[in-house]
Amino acid sequence: MKKIICFLSCIVFCLSCNDTDDYEAIFLENETISLEIPVGFPALNNAFYTNRPTKLGVELGKKLFSDKRFSANNTIACSSCHIQANAFADNNAKAMGIFARIGLRNTPPIQNMAFLNFYNWDGSKLQLEKQSIVPIITHEEMNSSIIEVIDKIKVDKAYRDLFKKTFGDENITPERIYKSIAQFEYTLISANSKYDRVKRKENESFSVSEARGYQVFQEKCNSCHSTELFTDQSFRNIGFPLNTDSNEGGRGRVTGIEKDYMSFRVPTLRNIEVTAPYGSFGQFATLRQLLDYLDNGVILTDNLDPIFKGNGNRIPLNEQEKIDLISFMKTLTDTHFLGGD
Repeated sequence: MKKIICFLSCIVFCLSCNDTDDYEAIFLENETISLEIPVGFPALNNAFYTNRPTKLGVELGKKLFSDKRFSANNTIACSSCHIQANAFADNNAKAMGIFARIGLRNTPPIQNMAFLNFYNWDGSKLQLEKQSIVPIITHEEMNSSIIEVIDKIKVDKAYRDLFKKTFGDENITPERIYKSIAQFEYTLISANSKYDRVKRKENESFSVSEARGYQVFQEKCNSCHSTELFTDQSFRNIGFPLNTDSNEGGRGRVTGIEKDYMSFRVPTLRNIEVTAPYGSFGQFATLRQLLDYLDNGVILTDNLDPIFKGNGNRIPLNEQEKIDLISFMKTLTDTHFLGGD
């Protein structure tokens, strides 16, 4: 009897060792990725530390990001609107979903997300892991549900294998989907534009026009488009033409506070050259149109940002300043990030 017990104990021990070896193999293959934090960038957001990108987590997230089965009719993926060549935005005034349905707002770029504290134009999401459900369930975008998405992809052996390698088993859950997509997006860091190389003193320098534009930027734009993210992440009403859609209320939709009505998160200027049109619903086709509007005078509202109210409801810019400012903003284009050389 003792021999039998001993024999069974050995089998259990060996099986437990095999399980441990499997998990160790998974752990070793799925090592945590070390992100290179650009000099001068703000601190990583708190959510990042609870969902650090891993090699396989990022691979899985990228695969999910490009899967059209996330939409009800299998025609729209995250990557359909978030196109790398456009800094993971697109060139539509408003996002376009299944059946060519038009959304409420312009598609925001996806870059440097690990450093942001709010997501969406109105800051409705505080964690990137909770953002991806929004387009999935929105009628004008994917018009689906996370349960429907899981039902579609769980029969895919490639997904089952990748989930197992990433998380230790084949179980496909909403949380794992959200985490993986966020891990992929956390790695999308843009900090290798001409501006960055000039700042790092890598044998590059601004042209005369770019240097003048940088000076104009520091004098007239830096109060909102501050830090190396080129946004202070605040919410402001800067008197842009109003979206006539009755569902729009800007930040006020989230807070319910009147002073937040039609306030939007200050967008980054990084890669702005490739993210036209501009504004929360693509009000301006070009950077020149945008600067002309700011110069001519914005819409006066009770909650107009004090910077405008205290300056005649405008940002005065002469012809040369506009030319130079656009020249400088183009130095924020990161061709490597956009998929170029």
